[in-house]
Amino acid sequence: MYKMKRLGEQFAKILNGKAEMKQNGSSVSLKRTINVLIQGRQSKMVLPVGISFESLDVNGNALNLGEITLLEQEIPNFTRSVVDQGLIVGALHNHWIFAQPNLMYIHIQSVEPPLAFARKVANAFTTLTSFPIQE
Repeated sequence: MYKMKRLGEQFAKILNGKAEMKQNGSSVSLKRTINVLIQGRQSKMVLPVGISFESLDVNGNALNLGEITLLEQEIPNFTRSVVDQGLIVGALHNHWIFAQPNLMYIHIQSVEPPLAFARKVANAFTTLTSFPIQE
């Protein structure tokens, strides 16, 4: 358990967040600082960034998952960054209609050591107009 806790803390540190330990892994919740209106009302709840790992095997590889809120203009550079680093884009879609600006949600994934995944995600964050911050 200690090793998993330490790994979760290192994972979170790379992403500038706080680890939330799960039974079989760890997650980091961040948020974007974007002014968003949905149906003309201010919203801060629609800007999640979730990065996690689970199912760590004896070789140190885990299932790594991420969901990141993006502005439309951030999609090309962010997607290029994650794909060039060998990550899989599992989905790209919207959640909300009548949102200004239009928000998209990208899902990324890999099976590799969690710290390698965290470093790749942190690198891709540098393409964004605002770096995700701790909730």
